[in-house]
Parts: sequence; structure tokens; C-alpha cells
Amino acid sequence: MGKPQKKKNLSDKVRKTKTAADIKNNPFEVKINRQKFEILGRKSKHDIGLPGVSRSKAIKKRKETLLKEYKLKDKTNKFIDKRFGEYDTKMAPEDKILKRFALERQRNHEKKDIYTLNEEEELTHFGQSLADIEKLNDNFDSDSDTEEKGLLSAEFTAANFGGGGGLLRKKSLSEQKGEDNNQKPRSRKELIEELIAKSKQEKHERQTQKEESQVLTEKLDSDWKSIQSLLAHNTPKSQRPVQVEKPKPDEYNMIVRELGFEIKAQPSERMKTKEELAREERERLQKLEEDRLRRMQGDFEEEGAKRPTHLSADDLNDGFIIDKEDRRMLTYHDGKLNVELGGESGEEEEEEEEGGGEGEVEGESENEEGDESPDEEEEEEEEEEGSDAEDSHSDLDSEVDSEPEGEEKKMAEENQSKAEKALSEEQSAQKEAAKAELPYTFAAPECYSDLKSLLIKHSAEQQCIIIERILKCNHPSLATGNKAKLEKLFGFVLEYIGELATRQHPELSTINKLIPQLYALCQLFPEAACKAVQSVFRDSAHEMEEVIEVKGRAPFPGLDMLIYLKIAALLFPTSDFRHPVATPALVYMSQLLTKCPVTTLQDVVTGLMLCCLLVEYISLSHRFVPELINFLLGILHLAVPEKQCLGYTVVPPFKTVGKSCNLLVVKDEKVSESWMKKCLPMSAVQGLELKDELEKDHFRFSSLNTCLDLIKRCTSLYGSLPSFSKIFQPIRDLLTKHLPAGNYPTQLQELRQEILQAIEDKTTSHVPLVFEKKKPVPLKLYTPKIMEILDYGKRRGGTKEERERQRLIHKHKKEFKGAIREIRKDSQFLAREKLSEIMTRDAERKRKVKELFGSLATQEGEWKALKKMKMKR
Repeated sequence: MGKPQKKKNLSDKVRKTKTAADIKNNPFEVKINRQKFEILGRKSKHDIGLPGVSRSKAIKKRKETLLKEYKLKDKTNKFIDKRFGEYDTKMAPEDKILKRFALERQRNHEKKDIYTLNEEEELTHFGQSLADIEKLNDNFDSDSDTEEKGLLSAEFTAANFGGGGGLLRKKSLSEQKGEDNNQKPRSRKELIEELIAKSKQEKHERQTQKEESQVLTEKLDSDWKSIQSLLAHNTPKSQRPVQVEKPKPDEYNMIVRELGFEIKAQPSERMKTKEELAREERERLQKLEEDRLRRMQGDFEEEGAKRPTHLSADDLNDGFIIDKEDRRMLTYHDGKLNVELGGESGEEEEEEEEGGGEGEVEGESENEEGDESPDEEEEEEEEEEGSDAEDSHSDLDSEVDSEPEGEEKKMAEENQSKAEKALSEEQSAQKEAAKAELPYTFAAPECYSDLKSLLIKHSAEQQCIIIERILKCNHPSLATGNKAKLEKLFGFVLEYIGELATRQHPELSTINKLIPQLYALCQLFPEAACKAVQSVFRDSAHEMEEVIEVKGRAPFPGLDMLIYLKIAALLFPTSDFRHPVATPALVYMSQLLTKCPVTTLQDVVTGLMLCCLLVEYISLSHRFVPELINFLLGILHLAVPEKQCLGYTVVPPFKTVGKSCNLLVVKDEKVSESWMKKCLPMSAVQGLELKDELEKDHFRFSSLNTCLDLIKRCTSLYGSLPSFSKIFQPIRDLLTKHLPAGNYPTQLQELRQEILQAIEDKTTSHVPLVFEKKKPVPLKLYTPKIMEILDYGKRRGGTKEERERQRLIHKHKKEFKGAIREIRKDSQFLAREKLSEIMTRDAERKRKVKELFGSLATQEGEWKALKKMKMKR
């Protein structure tokens, strides 16, 4: 199978070579661009040739032009004389030479003296040249303090620093003179001693001269001071120079100067992250809990007490610090010996004064009670015991002396027992206080019963503190499982709030204080909070539907559900168009207002509470809720005494006529005088207890007041609706025609009047949309501009100048594109040429390096062979 494949490949190769050779002679492969007309002055672009010929021509043309310019760049074959003034015929030859010489000197000077000062100008300091000062020619004489510092005699210099040459010369001269005078020559030692004596004499003379000049100077100063008082002369005011008052700085300059002296901002510590803050808070609470448990066990530490530090066996205890001066100072006062302890504080001195003057000793054996410190007492007791043991058989001690000692011991024992008793009582009180104190650390509850056991025996404030400490000790950033535990905690707290609301006496104050803790949990875990509240509303709605299916009607929910609806409004935004918690809550309240019948005054209170919550939900979004308007209309209908000939219609759950249609009808007209405006209590939802008809009528007036107030708020919310008049038309008819407002208190009458005024002010007439009877008259239009369009949509209209302008714009655009294209091709061509040059240079360098390495290798081999031959020899 392999051989025929080889034959096939060879035949294909031959066929390919034949076709490549035959292409040149094939007339069908030749590309011809026909030219219809020959125009003078225009370059011909109609070429004839094989495919790719035009590209090869362009490359050839670039090699002839662009490549030559690139290779000849920075190269010249002409000599240009660039000397100054060479081609200026107006300048004289002497001027040219002078100018050239000046330029040459300037060029040399700029090159050499770039960083040096001008040498022609000599810089001085206090009249002395800086060059001389920098030579540092000052000499210092450490032996002399006179003004003639650094001056040594020539003889001393020659003797000490001249190598003895001077002395030898002087010696030879003295020998010559001695020979003449027949005197003995002096030795080197004698000459040096003579020089030393001369130098000392000169030094002494200079010192005496200096002292004499100092004495004369002081005398002159004293004489001048005595004469100076006689020469005092005050110049007259006319001759005194006039002092010009300096202008006071303006406010701007004063502020600028104050800003200059302000303290600059100090760098502060970085802000700690939430995880770091949570970790620090947990550590703080753990430390406090350890302290509380220690106090419960009776392990008390005195404040300020120092704990003993560990000492090793090799410690020499040489790094101690004396904290207190405890040395005794012996003094006498009025002939008596005083013993004082140094370094005692003011508090100890006060205690000593109160105790009867501690530290005062009248004799070695006489001591007052309470004068000595406990340490001293222990030492004395030990001494007394020792003395008793030694002198037990002596008869020197009398009975009179022994009686005071026994009394003192008894008093000391009594005081000690009292102190121990007080200390034990104090410790027991501290133990009880520590037991009564709240723990500082709590574990996250696993179920609702755990949380209830933690909270049930404490006050509202303590319950808030417990939940807060649970949050801090189990923050999500401290451990991996804390997040799931705290998510459950939100549901437990919500259930606990519901239990507080369902008690016989609802603990509303406790619920109010637990709301911030619930809000903090909701901010930490919004998804878990959303699911928990949704489950509460879902379960309640299902229960209501099941009751309706069985009985046909459902009662209003309890106080716990109303509080849950209020909490949802606090925790979640109610103004969103659609929200996973607020929207279901709004729908649930609407269902309650339409499906729960009003049969008792307690139902009236519950319905009004739901209306208040609905108004709170829609206060920002102004969403229209028809169930709210219908329910308020039904509440007003319950106060109408006559139910015949009504100008409005009542919708369920209210009925026009029935057993519970007169719940809010006031029977006694005189009750309005004794009624006082009050808010409806939330506890009335749980159970309403009214003793007599008077309290019932007062309750009816309060319910009507709440209903009218809600209607007034609804008029302000829905005032911008187009159908405002139709929405509030039934309420206006009821208030004006059917409600007996004349028997109501003045506050209710004023509120009714405000509602009617608001409805009248915001009522607007909106014309319904209908078709017009006549066809509208069209606007007058100008004569349309007709333009000639030819060549299938190409615009050929306009004047001759416009057409010429469009032609030039098109030509410029075309040429611009062509120029950019050619520039791009030229740059690509030059890049290829540069790359080929680099590659050739690298190849040449590689070849030379290879040759060098080869020659070195041959030399090394020859050298090694030569070395071996020498070794053999």
C-alpha cells in the first residue's frame, strides 16, 4: 500500500511543476485592465501582467528609491566649509579671524570650566582671600594662652624640629669663638636647658604684660563709669526723631499668621476592621466573665496589689528598685526621741495622727496603743515571747505590769475577730453581687427553649444586654458555624416577641426595647430575616384561608400578628414597587380588611390598627389601596343611626342592615361633653373590657376620631389622583347627609369640617377622552422642495459650486486614504529591510565567534599535545 502512494505523490509533484511553468505561457492567467480612453496628464493605472506582478513592481520601485535613501541616510560626499563668515563677503578677513578665535576660546572654556567659578574675579571674606583661608596655615600653641599664638622662636624650632642642624652650626660657631677667647665649649644638654629657660622667661614676660593690661583696662572701665553719669544728656523733643506708627495688620494677615502657627495634623491609627473589633469585644467580655466567676468563688484580689513574679535559681536579685523609702530617721523634739519612717505618704500620716500619733516614742519601753505598725507589733510580740521564755523564773516582773499586757492582747484579739468578721461579710456580699450579675459571655441558643430560659427571668434592659452579648460573643467573623447559629437566633427572637404579645398583659415596653436587637440581626443576615418573616405571614394567611373554607368567615388576627406587620415595616423598605416581604404583607392586610367581618368593638379596634399600618406602608409610595377606603367608609357607616335612603354603597365585610351595623351609634347625646380625646390602646386588640354604657360611648367617640384622622391622611396621600372626587364622593355624602355630627364633640366636628374642605379643594374636573365631532383642520404647509434624483438614489442636485465642492471632498478623501496606505506599506518595507540587516549582522557575528572558538580549540589542542611531549621527554 505504501508504494503506490509514493508514485501518486511523485506524479502530483511533477504535475505541480508543470503547471507552475505553464502559467507564464497561459494567456488565460494574464490579467488585463482595459482603458477605454487615454487622457493627457493622468497616470495610467491599467497594467497588464500575471498575478502578483504589480506587487513585485512596487517592491522593485521601493528598492530603487526608498531603500537607497535609507542606505544613504546620514552620509554625505561633499565638503562644506562651516567656518564663521566664510561665505559672508561683507566681513573683513581680520574680523573673521578675531570672531573665529573668540568662538574657539568660548568653546574650550565651556568644555573645561563648566563647573568652576570665574578665576579672574577673586572672592574675599572680611578682606581676606578665600584661596588663602582655605590653605589653613594657622598654627596653635597649646602651652601659651597669650595673644601671640603659634609663634615659636627660631632657636626652639631649630632645636626641636630641625634635626639638630642649627644647634650643630651654633656649636661650631661657639667653638670658633671659644678658641679665640680660650673658653670651654658647651654641650647639647646645656644648650637645650638654656633654650628652655629663655622660653619660660619669654612666657612669663608675656603673662605679666597681659595681667598689667587687664588691670589697666579694669581701671579705665571704673573711671569711665564714674564720669558717665556726668555726661548724661537728654535730647529735646523737637530734636528727637519722629516715630512713625506702624499700621496694624488687617484681619486677613492675622488669619494667615495664625494658620502658620497651627498644629499640624498628627497621623492617627488606622481604622480597625469589623472582624478586629468583634474579636476585641469578645476578648473583653471573656475577661470580664473570668473576673466574675473568680469573684463568685471567693478569690478576691486587692486593687493595686502586685503579683509575685517568678524568680529562677540563678537570679541574684540585683535588678530591684526601691519603691518606698523605709529608712528610719532619728530626731529629737522637746528632749524626746522621734522615730519616723522616710518616704511615708500623706494618707499614712493622717492615719497615724488619727491613731494617736504613731511614731512618737517617749521611751524605749513606753508605747501607746495603736502607735506601732503591724510588722512592728509582730516583732515586739516575738521579743516578748522570747523574754518571757528566758525570764520565766525571775521575780522582777510585777503583777501590775502583767495586767495591762493581758488587756492589750484581749483588745487586739477582739479587733482582729471584728476585722475578720467584717471581711467575711464583705466577701459574702461580693459573692452574692457576682452571682446576681449577668454573665458576660453566652453561647448561641440551639432552640427557642434555650433562648427563653435565658431571657424569661430578667428585666427588659437585661434581656437586651443578653442578646447583644450573644451577638458579640458569636460574631460570624470569629468562627465558621456562628453565622448559622445567629440566623436561627433571629427566628427565636421573633417568636419570643410574639409570645410577649400574646400574654394576658402584653409586655409592649419589652417588645419596644427588643426591636433594635432584631434590627441589628436583620442587617447582619437579611436573607434569613426575610425568610423568617415570610414564613410567619405565609402560615397566618393559610390559616385564614382554611378557616374561611370551613366556617365561611375568619376572625381578625391577634396582637402578635399586628406587631409582626409593624416590625416588617421597620425592618424592610415599604416604598419598593415589589418587595419579597413588604408586598406580601400589603396583600395580607388587604385580605384581612375584606374577609374579616366586624362584629364587635374589639374588631373595630383591630381594623383601625390595620388601617394605620396600611397608611404607614403607603406613606412614601402613595399606592392606591381601595380596601383601605372601603373599610374606613364602613366604619363611618357603623355610626349612622338611620340606614335608609343611603346615597352610597357599602361593600363586604360590612352590611347595610344587620345585627352589628350600629356598633358606633352613640345612644346618649350628653356623653360628648365628658369625652376627652385619647388614642386607642393596643391592648384593646387582645381583650376589651368596658364596664358601662358611658365607657362604651367614649370608646365609640375615640374610634370615630381615629377613623376621621385616617381619612384626612388619605386625602393628602391621594390628592393628586385624577379620580380623587369619585374615590371620596361616598365619604363626602356620608359626612354631609347621614352622620349626626351635631351630637358629637367639637373636636370631631372640626375634624369633619377639615376633611370636607380638603375634598372640595382637591376636587378637579377631568373631561373624559372622546372623539371630536369634526375632523381637525391641518396646518398650512409650504410648497415642497423638488430635487432631481438620478442614478438610482444618488443625489445630483445643487448648484455647480456645491457639486465641485463635493467632488473635491471625495477626491481629497480618496487621496488621503491612498497616502495612508502607501505610508503603511513603506514602513513595513523598511521594517523588513532593518530586520534582514540585523539578521545578517547576527549571522556574521555568529560565524566569526564560531571561527574564534575553533581556532582557540585548535590552539588548546596543540598546546596540550606540546605539553605531553615535554612531559614524556
